[in-house]
Amino acid sequence: MGKIFTTALQRGDEIIERKIRYDSLVVDHYCLLLKAQNHHVVLFHEIMDSFTMKAGPIELTIPTGSYTIAYYWKERPYNLYIWRDNEGNYLGSYFNIVRNTYMADKLLSFEDMIIDILVLPGGAHFILDEEELPVPLEQFESGSVKQALNSLLDSMDILLSQIIEESGKLYKHYDLLPWLNNK
Repeated sequence: MGKIFTTALQRGDEIIERKIRYDSLVVDHYCLLLKAQNHHVVLFHEIMDSFTMKAGPIELTIPTGSYTIAYYWKERPYNLYIWRDNEGNYLGSYFNIVRNTYMADKLLSFEDMIIDILVLPGGAHFILDEEELPVPLEQFESGSVKQALNSLLDSMDILLSQIIEESGKLYKHYDLLPWLNNK
């Protein structure tokens, strides 16, 4: 499954986040390293182009100048993006169901398993992209994605509140300001 980043990397080093979509399309984002420890990595990514997430009638827009604090774990079947605006206010979160998270040198890659969860600031959450699955969720990848989703849903509220609190303490907005528009 890969190895963790080499210890020679320092906070602020440029890292490529490589998402391998289920249809094999590769999407790279340039990020900055916040933390690499054991089988856990945290990256910073500035939002250069505004985008809107939709869940039925609900829309969440992440504006240009916002940023992502992204969490990756080698041993977990998901990663997590926490979005903050350019003043450090929490905008929402996004879980990707993933597999084969690989972390080596200046590359972090994972295989996206289509299903995602959007979490709004008030805690409401929405399962996204089920309509994109080639077969029903129960059958997709022999049920492993549904199992990962159910496990995440069972622990999501506690997990997310802990990580949001941790990210606010460890990655203070004023410490990240120099990274906005300076990459």
